[in-house]
Amino acid sequence: MRLAAQLITRSLLAAAVLSTVLSMTACSILPKQAPSDVYRLPTVSTVSKPATPAPWSLRVARPKSSETLDSPRIAVIPQGDVISSYKGARWSDPAPVLLRNRLVDAFYRDGRVQSISTDESNLQADIELGGELQAFQSEYRGTAIEVVIRLDARLADDHQRIIASRRFEVHQPVADKQVSAVVTGFGQASDALTTQLVQWTVEQGQRHYAAEPKNQ
Repeated sequence: MRLAAQLITRSLLAAAVLSTVLSMTACSILPKQAPSDVYRLPTVSTVSKPATPAPWSLRVARPKSSETLDSPRIAVIPQGDVISSYKGARWSDPAPVLLRNRLVDAFYRDGRVQSISTDESNLQADIELGGELQAFQSEYRGTAIEVVIRLDARLADDHQRIIASRRFEVHQPVADKQVSAVVTGFGQASDALTTQLVQWTVEQGQRHYAAEPKNQ
C-alpha cells in the first residue's frame, strides 16, 4: 500500500512539473500581441442655439453595415477593391456605434429635438432614424488620401412606415498619412455628415408631424 501511494505521489508530481514546463514553453513561443492605440471619434465642440422643441420624439438606431465595417478596426482602402485596416490602431467602438452616438450628440447640441433615445432602449418614439452605413474608411487616391463616409439614411414612423430616405456622402481630404491625422479626418467628415443629417431629419420630421397631426 505504501509503495503504491509513493508511486501515485511521484506520478502526480511529474505531471505537475511537466504541465508547468509546457506552460512556460508555450508562453515563450507564442508571439506577444502588440498593444493598440484606441481612438475616439473626434468632434468640434459647438454650443446649442435656443430653439423651439419639436413636438415629436426621435429614436436613433445603429445603422446596419457590412462585417468589415461593423468592427473597431479603422478601415482603409489602399488600392483598388482591397479593404485593409491600420495596424496598431482601433476605434473605441465599432463604426456603426460611433456614428450613432455622434448623431445622438449632434441632435442634443442642435436642440430642436429634445426627446431622443437609441435602439438600445425599449422606449417608444414617433420617428426612428436608421439606415445602412455603406462606407466608413479612408481611401487612397494616388498619393492623396481622403476619408469617405456614406450613409443611406431612412426615417420611419411608429408603425415602421418609411417617411423619407436619402443618401448622405462626405469626402474629407487628409493632409497627413499618419493615423492621428486620418482619425482627425474621420472627425471632420462625421461632423459634416451629422450637420446635414440633423437638418434633414428635423425638416422631414416637422413635415410629417404637420401632415399627420392626429397620428402623433
